[in-house]
Amino acid sequence: MTTPAADHSPPAALLLLATGCPHCAAVLAGLLPLIEEGAIGTLEVVNVAVHPERAQVLGVRTVPWLRLGPFVLEGSHTPAELRRWAEGADSLDGMAAYFHQLLTTGRRAQVEAMARQQPSRLRALAHLLADAETSMSVRLGIGAVLEELHGSGISEALIPDLAGLTQHADLLTRADACHFLSLIGGKDVIPALTACLDDQNGEVREIARESLDELSGSA
Repeated sequence: MTTPAADHSPPAALLLLATGCPHCAAVLAGLLPLIEEGAIGTLEVVNVAVHPERAQVLGVRTVPWLRLGPFVLEGSHTPAELRRWAEGADSLDGMAAYFHQLLTTGRRAQVEAMARQQPSRLRALAHLLADAETSMSVRLGIGAVLEELHGSGISEALIPDLAGLTQHADLLTRADACHFLSLIGGKDVIPALTACLDDQNGEVREIARESLDELSGSA
């Protein structure tokens, strides 16, 4: 994850713990140095044994439970992990790492919910797609997210990034970018798909041609 810039606004943290929970104590201990250093702006700690209503409102069933900036982290985390999440709370790299974690653990609905809250977060999916090592399961998850958001206008924030990835050196990345543009749809994806008709790879050209035909038929 990238280190925050000088004007980075430190994230707020909310920790739910319970009396006698050793993992809770470890997470709290890992957060305290981050508060002292200014890597975290505020830290609220709630003992759910005393205030169970906080857990009920948030739908929390197990502790430790931590909301760190936009990230929700459950279970035990090392001080190094907590630092990385704090530093990535305001970056696309950090959001990409979080989305990767959600997609690899079957929590696609959380990605969709976060995108609906702030559409620009979807740009983190392009970061994942740009990595040739990103697994097929994550790529399928990205496609499923875009299918779910189709017609909402939310995924349009991803068009410039996907358009750029249609020129990527990796064949699979170009093909996926072309396919994902078709899932977003609308007239704004047409220039990028049209450019893909001249791609050196036949598969990419075919995806672009079929996508443009579908868009034309829908229109």
